[in-house]
Amino acid sequence: MKRFLVTSALGVILTSALSAYDVSEKANEIAKNTIIIDTHIDVPYRLNDGWIDVTKATEGGDFDYPRAIKGGLNAPFMSIYTPAALDGTPDAKKHAERMIGIVEKMVATAPEKFQIAHSVADVETAFKKGIIALPMGMENGSPISGDLDNIDYFYKRGIRYVTLSHSKANGISDSSYDDNRKWFGLSEFGVKAVERMNNIGVMVDVSHISDTAFWKVMEVAKAPAIASHSSVRKFTPGFERNMNDKMIKALAQQGGVIMINYGSSFLTKGANQYNTNAVKAYQAYLKAEGIENTTEAQEKFRKKYSLETPYPFATLNDVLDHIDHVVQITGSVDFVGIGSDYDGVGNTLPVGLKDVSSYPALIDGLLKRGYSEDDIKKILSGNILRVWRAVEDYAANH
Repeated sequence: MKRFLVTSALGVILTSALSAYDVSEKANEIAKNTIIIDTHIDVPYRLNDGWIDVTKATEGGDFDYPRAIKGGLNAPFMSIYTPAALDGTPDAKKHAERMIGIVEKMVATAPEKFQIAHSVADVETAFKKGIIALPMGMENGSPISGDLDNIDYFYKRGIRYVTLSHSKANGISDSSYDDNRKWFGLSEFGVKAVERMNNIGVMVDVSHISDTAFWKVMEVAKAPAIASHSSVRKFTPGFERNMNDKMIKALAQQGGVIMINYGSSFLTKGANQYNTNAVKAYQAYLKAEGIENTTEAQEKFRKKYSLETPYPFATLNDVLDHIDHVVQITGSVDFVGIGSDYDGVGNTLPVGLKDVSSYPALIDGLLKRGYSEDDIKKILSGNILRVWRAVEDYAANH
């Protein structure tokens, strides 16, 4: 997995069995008959170290064709992720090319099952044909490499959103994970990059960027932005990677949408602080025992800690709480969607939402909380399709 496993610096990795979740016939019906868009699935990076044929059932990972069909997933955005370690090097663009190539190989392997989607119209046409559409989003803008023409280039390759930065400040934007605030928001090039994205029809993604960078995007963007895989900071105090209420409201006022991330550390305070608490407990253990930090000491502590303090997985209800909160503070269901981060958050997924077969469970939960079928369809795809259309329309007229 690329990041955010259930682990501390000690190497603690815990697992959780899949949890069955009985859903209503109504929920399954909605899943079957509605376009479901998840704006962030890390299949390409999962396949980076070796090809796995996800057009068939696979033993590992969170996504494959049979599970997507079971869950009703019609249009997962494939994440074209580039590690921050490649920022500022020629390898950044090469890596993005490789990730796009993996998506293209998926389609070539089973064109009757998958097709790349370049537009809202492509998604809708694929849905009518019973084919899973694969739009692509670039996670980390470093492959743009300081050249606006690369935005056009990657647009032609199929990229339809760009997450401006990832875990480190790059040539475009500061990162929420990086204490080094290189630009105190966006760089001068970053402002131009946002403008170019707007003008050619690429959605600007504010996930991962710093708060100051977010507000600069709100200032300069002429088309609605998205947060492709973020959650609500109210439930994870101090976690800048999530969005606070003021930011969510501003994004909504601009017409944008926040797509809720499923990683447990994005959803609850307990999961968010687990690794930090584990490291502190280990340091206390070393001091109390009067021993040095060794691999043997880590392993001994890991076994004890994982038994006494198991990882506090979030649940389906926690995801629903985040959706509810966005609806409550914006006053509308129009500004929230799904950005699960399947295949990107390792084994930290919530109980009840462990892979792409589980969208009916989410729908069932929304029904039980009183959401109408029309509202649920907005959350599943209507909201992000509205934003995507708006971005397409702006580009067509500029």
